[in-house]
Amino acid sequence: MPGFPALVGRSIFRSSSHALRSTHLTTGVAAAPPLLHRFGSRRALIIQTLSGPVRIERLSDSDSGIIELKLDRPEAKNAIGKEMLRGLQNAIETIGNDSSANVVVVSSSVPKVFCAGADLKERKLMSASEVQQFVNSLRSTFSSLEELSVPTVAVIEGAALGGGLEMALSCDLRVCGEQSTFSLPETGLAIIPGAGGTQRLPRIVGRSAAKELIFTGRRISGKEAVSMGLVNYCVPAGEAHHKALEIARDINQKGPLAIRMAKQAINKGLEVDMPSALDAEEECYEQLLDTQDRLEGLAAFAEKRKPSCAALRCAAPRSCCC
Repeated sequence: MPGFPALVGRSIFRSSSHALRSTHLTTGVAAAPPLLHRFGSRRALIIQTLSGPVRIERLSDSDSGIIELKLDRPEAKNAIGKEMLRGLQNAIETIGNDSSANVVVVSSSVPKVFCAGADLKERKLMSASEVQQFVNSLRSTFSSLEELSVPTVAVIEGAALGGGLEMALSCDLRVCGEQSTFSLPETGLAIIPGAGGTQRLPRIVGRSAAKELIFTGRRISGKEAVSMGLVNYCVPAGEAHHKALEIARDINQKGPLAIRMAKQAINKGLEVDMPSALDAEEECYEQLLDTQDRLEGLAAFAEKRKPSCAALRCAAPRSCCC
């Protein structure tokens, strides 16, 4: 059983006074001015980094710790080409290195589409070896998204096709609008889903349902997707982002180390037999025993108040956040 990274230090529940930070991706594009948005009944300051077809937005104040990864290639319905793939890789690496991140919301800025899959116009110009290299890189990128230590929530409004659905499958949770559609149409192009779809889909919806969807390439609706467990929630059209933020805020209020260890225990445990899975759970639990998070959580419960991390500083590299 591979070892788990040690949680050093006392990191703890997020603080409402958490400092805002903007990030510059490797493209070197300067951050845009802060934006003030209303989410439901809340107003949140956003520090925004523009980077071509992929951008990162950090929410602030009571939503500090929530990061939005947004797809923004309207001219191609967010189809994934080389530039967008580089943007995804940079964004995922940036989030992975950000100790202030507690939860990531993956969404589209383009109306009526999450992601249309691979950019087939660009694909036609590639040689067979270039296609193989691109698909391998896309598969690795989605694995990196899946392996982020913090929870990820995909917001689907509209079409999630091919590689777009594979991206959503790489997230921990999925929320869609009723008018959304889902499909893995690759067999109609005489290929198969190559960025994780043949492996993640059966793990989420079961072997038989996954085979039917992949063999036929059939499109399903948001309501059918929730009925088979492909998405966690299907809400009225236009409300998926609001629901995802509601979930993200709920996660954001929990102990960040506990959330990371819960994700790690579940993911590791699903890949091994039950005795080894229980060992993984034990090891993850043990890493929380000496943290300030646990002590603060117990104190807050006893005193009937919300946990706080005022005046506490995070000392654990990349494994925690305060």
